[in-house]
This record gives sequence, C-alpha cells and structure tokens, in this order.
Amino acid sequence: MTAPLRLAVWKFASCDGCQLALLESGDLLLELAEAVEIAHFAEASSTMRQGPWDLSLVEGSITTAEDIARIRHIRENSRLLVAIGACATAGGIQALRNMADAGAFAEMVYPRPEIIDVLPTSTPISDHVAVDLELHGCPISSAQLLEVITALLSGRKPRLPEEPVCFECKRAGHPCVLVAHGTPCIGPVTTAGCGALCPAVGRGCYGCFGPLVGAVPAVLSERLAELGLKRAELTALYRSFAAAAPANAEEAARHE
Repeated sequence: MTAPLRLAVWKFASCDGCQLALLESGDLLLELAEAVEIAHFAEASSTMRQGPWDLSLVEGSITTAEDIARIRHIRENSRLLVAIGACATAGGIQALRNMADAGAFAEMVYPRPEIIDVLPTSTPISDHVAVDLELHGCPISSAQLLEVITALLSGRKPRLPEEPVCFECKRAGHPCVLVAHGTPCIGPVTTAGCGALCPAVGRGCYGCFGPLVGAVPAVLSERLAELGLKRAELTALYRSFAAAAPANAEEAARHE
C-alpha cells in the first residue's frame, strides 16, 4: 500500500488568509484529509510531526533573520515547496516598506523601537530558497490550491490560469470598468484567479493575484495617465498587494 503524501503548511509574515482558504474548502478538505497525512498545520491541528515532508505549503513573506533560517530548514526537508499567496510570492502589503525607512516607521509607532528586530525589507520566499510552484492571490483561491494538491497526488501538472483578469470579466459579462467608466484598473496585466471580484462590483482590479507573465504594463500605464492619473497614483497602483514582484517593482519605479 502506498504511503500517503505528507503535507505541511507553514506561516511566515502574513494574515493567515491563505491558510483559511484551505480550511474553508469544506467537504473538499475532508476528502483531501483522507488522501494525505497532515504532518504540520498549526492553523488546523496541534499535531506537529517532524520532516521530511512530501509537500510544504508556505504562506507569508520573509521579514526577520529567524525567518531566513526557518525557510531554509523547511526547504531542506521538503520534496516539493509551494509558495501560496501574495505575501509568499511577492512580499505582500508589508513589502511597501521596501521603498521606505522601516526604522523610521518603528520610531513613530513603538515607544521602544530598539526592541523591534526585523529586516529592512519584506521579500518573497523565492528570494531565499528554490520554490517548485507559486500560487498567487490575496487570499489564494481554495479551488486552485486543491487543484495543485490533487495534481501532485496524481502525478500531473496543475492546471492554473495563464490569462489576465479581463478574461474572467468577459466570461462573466461584466462591463469593463476601465473602458466604460474610466475607473483605474490593472486587470489587463494581472493574473486571473479571483473571479474578477472587484470589477464585478464596479471597482478596478488591485492586482492581488500578481503580475501576468508576458504582460506589458507600460502600455496600460500610458492609458491610465491619459485618464488623469498622476505619477504618484500610478506608482501606488503597482505597489500594493504584489509590491515586491519584479514586474510591479519595475513599473512602479518608472513613475517615481
């Protein structure tokens, strides 16, 4: 009898939303639990079994020296490592501090800033160890996560979106907020997966599923500038959920 896949779920600097996306999968999660051994998942169980692990799902960005040591240990003991969510794949909201002085922020907020021991930047998991797959989103799509796990269980490549959010808008019949209303939206350069949640209610996409591979954000930026967005506003659009993603960082830097 084949041994079940040993699954571990890890948290770094994050809000736990991506782990909750897995927990909220309901019956699908119960079916998954029958096919895998959950060796480490602090959000769901007090069971903490040592490695090695067949699959590690890692949520959150690297923000302390201790984080670096811990992610290296996890990588060394994991056959496959999947970074899940905007924090793990692109630094998350906390990566906004990469463009500022984190020490100055600490001095404004804490009465004893000298006790705050963090790195000056918030960085993706892939900046520190090899990552086998990245799953974007803030939070991730639970359906996509289960697709990844079931694909690994069956030995096939996961089927994940490789298209912009605009495709989801079109399929759902939503009017383009950028064209119809002149609402700033970076859906054309953002990877699909959210179901076009924001455009569905008349809001522009904020890019939480990360930059689309092969997209040309400079062209979109020109159109947004024509609609009246100033340089600072364009920079802010790209520096949000995926501030540390190379494509977003490069485009934001163009407007500084």
